[in-house]
Amino acid sequence: MATPKILLFYAFVPLADPTAIKLWQQTLADSLGLRGRILVSDHGINGTLGGDVIALKKYVKGTKAYLPFKGIDFKWSDGNADPEGRSADFPRLTVKVRKEVVTFGVPGEIKVDANGVVGGGTKLAPEDLHTLAAKKDLVFFDGRNKVEAEVGRFRDAIVPDVDTTREFMAELDSGKYDDLKDKPVVTYCTGGIRCEVLTSLMVNRGFKEVYQLDGGIVRYGEDFKDGGLWEGSLYVFDGRKTVTFSDKAAVIGQCHRCGGKTSRIEDCVEDSCLEQLVVCDDCMADAVAACPVHSGTLR
Repeated sequence: MATPKILLFYAFVPLADPTAIKLWQQTLADSLGLRGRILVSDHGINGTLGGDVIALKKYVKGTKAYLPFKGIDFKWSDGNADPEGRSADFPRLTVKVRKEVVTFGVPGEIKVDANGVVGGGTKLAPEDLHTLAAKKDLVFFDGRNKVEAEVGRFRDAIVPDVDTTREFMAELDSGKYDDLKDKPVVTYCTGGIRCEVLTSLMVNRGFKEVYQLDGGIVRYGEDFKDGGLWEGSLYVFDGRKTVTFSDKAAVIGQCHRCGGKTSRIEDCVEDSCLEQLVVCDDCMADAVAACPVHSGTLR
């Protein structure tokens, strides 16, 4: 693999036969030797793929040949290759059909038409976000889980107490954010997909002025690096775990064991545990870390 890259993409569009789309996508990606994950539902598609840049370009061309996917915004980043020349960022290729491409647990509440999610927030390009921030006292609302936000977030952002996307529903319905319903709220997430759904759920619950960062943190970081309103590292869903936008990235995460500054996130080693934790290099080297669920030793 000469030039490994990673693709991040999604599209909200009605799909009459998600299973047929899944089989087509499986065949296309597999034929090109790509690895990663693709989710398909009757609401659309969501994927992250790694592989050789030429193979990925062929995948993009093939996917865009399907008219409903013609307008997909593919985001590119650098990847890694293993000794055999395959993508080292993903262990395998998986393509699945799900009820939701983003699992908030409310498939019946989400409405999608040819223009995307119905009733979502106003989209802001990165430069438009800065223009609006100069005019209004914006509230940044993190659309990711709290571990992702520990190592990177927008300055002074509200970080909901959630471990999974599904838990956002209880958070929104709890009343703890009712004071924000009359304020300008900007949601953000990794590539933008979670906020497409989250903003519609917020509008449905009475939030009056809701925005979403178009293209997510990924697009914002491409435009402003570490010279804007973003602070820290970005958690990503592949073998890299976290990435930065420049060598000037702030380190805002704190090790769960010693409290030292770090941007490292690792999985709990207990087979029965799905927790992730922020842990520094020294504590990993000592093979000890304080998992939020298991206080045992990392091996």
